[in-house]
Amino acid sequence: QVQLVESGGGLVQAGGSLRLSCAHSGSDFSISIMGWYRQAPGKQRELVADVANGGRTHYADSVKGRFTISRDNANTVYLQMDSLKPEDTAVYYCNAKRTGYNIYYWGKGTLVTVSS
Repeated sequence: QVQLVESGGGLVQAGGSLRLSCAHSGSDFSISIMGWYRQAPGKQRELVADVANGGRTHYADSVKGRFTISRDNANTVYLQMDSLKPEDTAVYYCNAKRTGYNIYYWGKGTLVTVSS
């Protein structure tokens, strides 16, 4: 069974930093893209950043220059979040796309709260 396990969320003051991690396990197939989405209360889930196997990255405009996504192997992805703002408060979800298929997997989410 495919599992995505997130860690690293918590409470931080505005201007602070957090690092999220997501480890993927339980599959015998490859993952092409791993990324992070977030959902704030009363809002739709939105893409924060993703990274492909070849290293291509994509960021939402709202986090460019503040967040950095990285991938240290085929199954682990990180999100370094600096200069956090109260509007970054949300549940952050890890996402993984199976190579060659339009199939996506989700983690259970980790809460990030930024106080002003």
